[in-house]
Amino acid sequence: MSGTGAIAETISVVPMRMAHLEGVLELGFRAFDVSTMPYTSWSLSSITEHFDTQPEACWVAEAEGEVLGFVLGSMSYDEREDWGYMEWIALDPRARGSGVASHLVEACCQALFDAGAARIITDVEHGNEPSARMMRRNSFIEGVTVTLFVRKRSDEPGRQGRMPHVRSKPEDPARARVRSVARRSTGGGRSGE
Repeated sequence: MSGTGAIAETISVVPMRMAHLEGVLELGFRAFDVSTMPYTSWSLSSITEHFDTQPEACWVAEAEGEVLGFVLGSMSYDEREDWGYMEWIALDPRARGSGVASHLVEACCQALFDAGAARIITDVEHGNEPSARMMRRNSFIEGVTVTLFVRKRSDEPGRQGRMPHVRSKPEDPARARVRSVARRSTGGGRSGE
């Protein structure tokens, strides 16, 4: 694989294994700004959920035993059984510009198509132009654009007036997962290229 630096020459794109979990988790914490999207959560369970359900769509880029990139995909896009979801992708800065991201995307997409996907969906945060360009280079086209609107609590410091706080019963975890996936599909921005 050609690249911009000496490390790029030694990068291999391989199926994710259990031994990669710690490196993937750590790289994700460096790559994803979860504060920009309040429903985005990066955790070990984010990784293992994909690895448990669709291991063939989970790939890493490694060099000398170090994880320098990863992609996590699944066949669980909202309620569409025929759509794959390439949800998480990240690269260490040392691997950028080397073509590694495209190799990861291709490996994940091929696995999802082999699993029966008619389409593959991904999302890129508004303003993340490097990731958007990389997706376009890899045959993704822009679809629906949705703006996330945020309303702060009325009793937050600096706000006028107070509104009563209404408690609701806890949401069913399965319903919460479906709503979370739907929200992420509207511009969640997990690409950390």
